[in-house]
Amino acid sequence: MNVVSYHPGPDELSYTFGGRAPVGRVRPGTILELFTEDCFGGRVTSVSDLPSQVCEFPYLNPVTGPFHVEGAEPGDTLALHFVSIAPARDHAWSSTFPLFGALTGTHTTATLQPPLEERVWRYDLDLSRRTALFQARNSDYTVELPLDPMHGTVGVAPAANEARMTITPDAHGGNMDTTELRAGVTVYLGVNVEGGLFAIGDGHARQGEGEVCGTALECAMNTVVAVELIKGVATPWPRMEDDTHLMSTGSARPLEDAYRISQHDLVTWTASLTGLDLLDAYQLVSQAGRAPVGNVCDTNYTMVAKIPKACLDGPEVYESAHARLRELADAYRA
Repeated sequence: MNVVSYHPGPDELSYTFGGRAPVGRVRPGTILELFTEDCFGGRVTSVSDLPSQVCEFPYLNPVTGPFHVEGAEPGDTLALHFVSIAPARDHAWSSTFPLFGALTGTHTTATLQPPLEERVWRYDLDLSRRTALFQARNSDYTVELPLDPMHGTVGVAPAANEARMTITPDAHGGNMDTTELRAGVTVYLGVNVEGGLFAIGDGHARQGEGEVCGTALECAMNTVVAVELIKGVATPWPRMEDDTHLMSTGSARPLEDAYRISQHDLVTWTASLTGLDLLDAYQLVSQAGRAPVGNVCDTNYTMVAKIPKACLDGPEVYESAHARLRELADAYRA
């Protein structure tokens, strides 16, 4: 088993997908042990540290990577299996931003009322009990929330030598902020450039669907990922698989178009896996599918469409990469 560990320093973090040389090369079948910094770059250290004062745009939402996967070429698919995602600190941060989030005016949603107050919340994490403590800033109200670690951002270099800010989700992946991207999930990303050049970041100790205020429980993570390559199989939008479901994503504005992209991909994927004609697949997804919200606050919005694999008679997808990577993960943990 080939295991590679990488802990980037502050000056080794990346803020784009594309436009950056790889930090390392890995072979398919590699296990990567990674440290990822929080979306604030570790600069928020108290509730008095307002992100607008301690962070510098566009140096937000750093990712660890990119990594060149040997043999990856345009038209292939990278499979990244999240073996484990664990908070690297005993606390996390969240905040409101004056012009960012789903319930405030932004530069593209121009309104006349004053921007929201910028405020920071600290969440103490009990890693043994797997809880996060919400503490209201303007009262003594507290409540424990269960940990549900996930990564908000994962992606590859876009096509056509493009470089995209890490906060923007699109067909290459990026800041999708879906709560489905937790340990035990395999994400499939279409390769656009030689080596794929994938990167991971934006760890969340937990997040509500939609990430409505614009931030989750932002947390540095120790993450273990198993890497595989599926040759000659293209993936139009990021897809995910766990033990029970297949999932498609779509990212766009308006939110309806993100929904349509994810549903279109799941319907056409279902048709290709089952041999159903398009309208039969459309009908099946309409009745058996679910649509978890990714984010409704980033430069693009993200929707997920998911369907139980049992409804599709347990199809083999991506050459059974998820099952093989689960076996590799079990061997790593043994």
